[in-house]
Amino acid sequence: MKINQQCVVALTWTLKDTLGEELDVLDEPVEFLVGGSDLLAKIEEALLNHSAGDTVDLHLEPADGFGDYDDRLLFLEPRHLFPDELEEGMGFEGLPPGCNPSAPRDRLYFVSDIYPEHVVLDGNHPLAGIALRISLKVHAVREAQEGEVGKGTLGTGFFRMQVDEPDELQGPGITPPGPRTLH
Repeated sequence: MKINQQCVVALTWTLKDTLGEELDVLDEPVEFLVGGSDLLAKIEEALLNHSAGDTVDLHLEPADGFGDYDDRLLFLEPRHLFPDELEEGMGFEGLPPGCNPSAPRDRLYFVSDIYPEHVVLDGNHPLAGIALRISLKVHAVREAQEGEVGKGTLGTGFFRMQVDEPDELQGPGITPPGPRTLH
């Protein structure tokens, strides 16, 4: 079967920057929904009409990957607003009360620097601004089931960062608006 819109593919990959530094390796095949929100558009486009056993090598510019780095998503916030056990690289869903009111609340923020009185938070995707090279191996292709197509995802996004829906948007009879992809 060839890859088409609304099918499921099992992939492994090696992701590198343009200097050849390895950024991520997926050794065991993971299933993704093509035609949903699991994969970046350029990756889906490159996979179309390929079959199990094929390898696809792709170069992604920042605009086709995780966007350009936006320094407007850097925020210097008071240190006392954060837990004592704070480390560089820690992530937060949104910002704690008392932080810059103009900062978008529905993002994941990562601690990039810690100072005695302040913390620097970065709302960019960790791969923003980086041109990427990815080598994908297609291990299997199958038709998507009705429930998979209806959800638009198998729940495993390609380097996607999602903020969970609040409790009031979860439960029986409630259809949440779906994952909010941030990058």
